[in-house]
Amino acid sequence: NVRGSFQGTARAYQESLGRQPLLIAMAIISIYILLGILYESLIHPVTVLSTIPSGGVGAVIALMLFDMEFSILALIGVFLLLGIVMKNAILIIDFALEAERSRGLSAVVAIREASLKRLRPILMTTAAAALGALPLAIGLGEGSEIRQPLGVAIIGGLIASQFLTLLTTPVVYVALDRWRRRSTTEADLSRQISDSGTDMKAAR
Repeated sequence: NVRGSFQGTARAYQESLGRQPLLIAMAIISIYILLGILYESLIHPVTVLSTIPSGGVGAVIALMLFDMEFSILALIGVFLLLGIVMKNAILIIDFALEAERSRGLSAVVAIREASLKRLRPILMTTAAAALGALPLAIGLGEGSEIRQPLGVAIIGGLIASQFLTLLTTPVVYVALDRWRRRSTTEADLSRQISDSGTDMKAAR
């Protein structure tokens, strides 16, 4: 039997592709830990991480439209994109949490005010990042075909995430806040029931 396999640079490239899921998982775990420390919460980092699919899907769709492979440079573009996309959610959530804790606003009112007041910074930073990646996507200069997937992934992900993040972030924020309050209320009720049962037994 004759068997063939990649060697040299082709084998190293194939092995690097196999490690991509592990790299993405490690990046997500690291981001969750950092956001948990920042917000002092286990729930609100999930709101930020919920924006990741919008950027990743936009990058993949853009690469498919331009018939480009998901190469290592495209993966680097997705990593850069994740930081920009999550920055949008961080701007909104940070303002909303501060409004809730300092002024006692409800989650709905706080996230609405945050979305309105943070819209301009989000649009400006997204436009700046997209314009910065535009020369890469156009493919100017020698060796541009290698760098093109990087620019296409960034711009495609930014366009998709810009529309989706502003819609999904407030919804996820309010839904998780209601779930957290419901869980806390149920825990308090169960604790009160158990305490009352103990008091009744002691009185007997």
